[in-house]
Amino acid sequence: MFLDFTNWQVSNNLNLLEVFFLVNSFYFLKYTGSSFISTYGTVMKRGVLYYRTRIKDANGKLVAIYAKTPEELYNKETLALEQIENATFHRKTPTVAEYCEKWLLMQSVHVRATTLTDYTSKVRRHIIAELGDKRMGEVSLDDIQLALVPVSKKSASVYKSVVILYKSIFRAAMESRIIDHNPTIYLTTKGGGVPQEDRQALTDEQVERLLDAIRDLPPYVFVMIGLYAGLRREEILALQWDSVYLDTDTPYLTVRRAWHTEHNRPVISDELKTKAAERNIPLPVCLAECLKAAKETSTSEYVVSNRDGEPLSYTQFKRLWQYIVTRTVKERSYYRYEDGKRVKHTVTPVLGEKAAHNGKVVYSLDFEVTPHQLRHTYITNLIHSSVDPKTVQYLAGHESSKITMDIYAKVKYNRPDELVKSMGGAFAQWDGVRS
Repeated sequence: MFLDFTNWQVSNNLNLLEVFFLVNSFYFLKYTGSSFISTYGTVMKRGVLYYRTRIKDANGKLVAIYAKTPEELYNKETLALEQIENATFHRKTPTVAEYCEKWLLMQSVHVRATTLTDYTSKVRRHIIAELGDKRMGEVSLDDIQLALVPVSKKSASVYKSVVILYKSIFRAAMESRIIDHNPTIYLTTKGGGVPQEDRQALTDEQVERLLDAIRDLPPYVFVMIGLYAGLRREEILALQWDSVYLDTDTPYLTVRRAWHTEHNRPVISDELKTKAAERNIPLPVCLAECLKAAKETSTSEYVVSNRDGEPLSYTQFKRLWQYIVTRTVKERSYYRYEDGKRVKHTVTPVLGEKAAHNGKVVYSLDFEVTPHQLRHTYITNLIHSSVDPKTVQYLAGHESSKITMDIYAKVKYNRPDELVKSMGGAFAQWDGVRS
């Protein structure tokens, strides 16, 4: 390789030091692995001498760089080469969609199936759908914040989990040297999403009305277990009779399995949400009697099952819960075809009246009920009964005591009558000290 001086317009002002600089710049490019050789020279523009070189940009196009001194030209060229290298690197990084799928595959090794299902749904819906075609190295903080705008209209918990996924994915890419900067460093979960209302436990009156409304109906056993054992939905639907001990002096059940669905098909796993989820729960008399009656007529190994004795699919559970929804006064809509057209009808139930198309259904519930609300009611009743927080934590299957204490504080200290008693005692002690 040799340095070609034939195209140079060298003036008398080019001294030996400057020639030395140009020659050394050539060898700098040669030995730093550049895929092209820059051309150096001088040109006169409007009577001013400029030093010039040409380099190829990230698209392979020649770009001229000018400077008044060799040192300035060298600095400009070095900076330009770094920028070109970065741009080329970013273009070679995988797309967001490609890396997200790889990241999900890596997570499958050490997270629960239900957790992976949740990750997959959120990543594909809120990350790949928004940024999937962009290169990982080209994603900026602005891109991510714009992609989070639709997510901000969802619940605060969903928003927080999506932000955490963004940060986890880009941190992993950074650690694996897929990207050279992490755009999520300053990304925060604060202020995003719609705040959720505090969960409200059912009152004793609401519990009684709920049980009366669904007695002898399919969801009755499910509701009883939720109210009087505090199991999560996935724990109730995975509960088998081999985990229910009704013939002991103190009847109890053991939580050792969890339910989830894959493509609407039920999957029963021995892997629980946390280690704390595996627990023994004593049964109050009303629940023990309910389960004894259910077991006598059951032909399934599952406490709550479908007609074939198998665990419920997701659709079957929705139908099970619909027995409760149809008995509330919540306004609802349905569609019918009339004269070949799809017509929307809105029903506004009146408390105490029968359903127009099903005389067996009476609108007897003027409050809404969710599966988790049953569990929250159980925990709330434990606290109101002065069960100590550590026992509540165990029975609820909370891994973190913070979760239990947050609920405990809201329940225990959100009653003025209880606060007055506590505060009165405290002030009485202070008065005694002062006197």
